[in-house]
Amino acid sequence: MKTLVVGATGATGRLIVEDLLGRGQEVVAVVRSPEKLPEHLRSHAGLTIVTGSILELGDGEIAEHLAGCDAVASCLGHSLNFAGLFGNPRRLVRDTARRLCEAAQRKQGNAPGSPVKFVLMNTAGNSNRDLNEPISLGQKCIIGLLRALLPPHSDNEDAADYLRTTFGPENPAIEWVVVRPDSLTNEPDVTPYQLHLSPTRSAIFDPGQTSRINVAHFMAELLTNGEAWETWKGQMPVIYNTEESAE
Repeated sequence: MKTLVVGATGATGRLIVEDLLGRGQEVVAVVRSPEKLPEHLRSHAGLTIVTGSILELGDGEIAEHLAGCDAVASCLGHSLNFAGLFGNPRRLVRDTARRLCEAAQRKQGNAPGSPVKFVLMNTAGNSNRDLNEPISLGQKCIIGLLRALLPPHSDNEDAADYLRTTFGPENPAIEWVVVRPDSLTNEPDVTPYQLHLSPTRSAIFDPGQTSRINVAHFMAELLTNGEAWETWKGQMPVIYNTEESAE
């Protein structure tokens, strides 16, 4: 299997690249700055590096890089600085998902085959509107403010809604999973984690924790484990680290 990864130099994206390569998979990483990838990844025989921004590539270039790929993993996010929060592109995550999916649809139209798998890293602060997830009034108010004041939050919502409403739970060209971690942490190793259809706690008032390496492991598991994919395709699972009971 070959997976195209965007956001591969990010804190979670590089972990997904490493996990997939460790499973013997081929990876195409689209990155602005290849030097941000660790040397042991840059020199890996299974990794192909494409230098550039997916939004700046032409349709033909995207099609070329997507050719031969069975899956896409998006770990894109906005930098936590003024330019990243309020500058362009304001719809980085959504527009990237749209361009890649349109390329995948054209690819399938020209040579029909198995659907392309698309895994999008998102956030537990974004609701799955297919399930009418219950949210407290206080959280609704704060999410509304985030939506209005912080473009990255609405970008995450729009990207998930694009997959959810454009392709639905079953599509012959593209199947998808939106992975929703809560507060992200850095840990050296994969630890036990829990998966839920919907948040079991408030992302605003009672957030859980999710290590980036656990997110990477779950996304790689989705792409390489057929049973995991069939369980979660067309859904937006929430992932939390398993909390250890106090002794």
